[in-house]
Amino acid sequence: MQRKRKNLGMTLAQIKKMETVCQLAAQTLQYAAKLVAPGVTTGHINDAVHEYTLSLDAQSAPLNYHGFPKSVCTSVNDVVCHGVPRDDEVLMPGDAINIDVTLKKAGFFGDTSATFFVGEVTDNVKKVTEAAKKGMMAGIEQVKAGNRTGDIGYATNKVVTNLGFYTVKAIGGHGIGDQFHKDPFVPAAGRPKSGEILRENTCITVEPMVNETSEDFIEFQIPDSSICYYKTIDGTATAQFEHTILITKNGYEILTAW
Repeated sequence: MQRKRKNLGMTLAQIKKMETVCQLAAQTLQYAAKLVAPGVTTGHINDAVHEYTLSLDAQSAPLNYHGFPKSVCTSVNDVVCHGVPRDDEVLMPGDAINIDVTLKKAGFFGDTSATFFVGEVTDNVKKVTEAAKKGMMAGIEQVKAGNRTGDIGYATNKVVTNLGFYTVKAIGGHGIGDQFHKDPFVPAAGRPKSGEILRENTCITVEPMVNETSEDFIEFQIPDSSICYYKTIDGTATAQFEHTILITKNGYEILTAW
């Protein structure tokens, strides 16, 4: 992975560009959600989202990023993140799928994801997914200039563990703006008043991954790429949600609000 760039405060004009691309990313994720159904392949979701992205006069940021071969990440059931869409991967009733969309437009990036159900799923899958969404929102509530990344992680992890599940600590959110990935790392667990300071007029993603039985995962190399995808160690459920957030003087703005 290339070295991340420092996350500097943006001008009003740059913030407007971030708002635009993030709104398009949220729109694209909503479009992708409508494709989720039994019998649909993750390859079809990828292809449809790619064409939709082009129709918005935007680019799919993941495509060819460090060799990633597709335009979106589709992480089904026990895949924690970075799942690669495939034409032979057919969604079945009871599956859960995280779709992770990142768009680039006018030199800026918008990144968002959500976990969707294919028909009726088990109560445990529902609970893990609810924990991931609630954890993300608890972390977002800690976002304001002067707070620290550890404040986000602490709030996220507290909610998730109280619900009986596990945050993935080795993978997390990141700075974003005129680069896909920038500093700082945004953890899903941490100590209050620790980590990097959140700076006004910068953007980060808050994107906890929540596992059913353990924070641990197994790593798999994506062919011809420096990126890996990950699975839970025992095939149990995992879920993720993600928003791109603008840090303001007194709080935050969710730029990718669905």
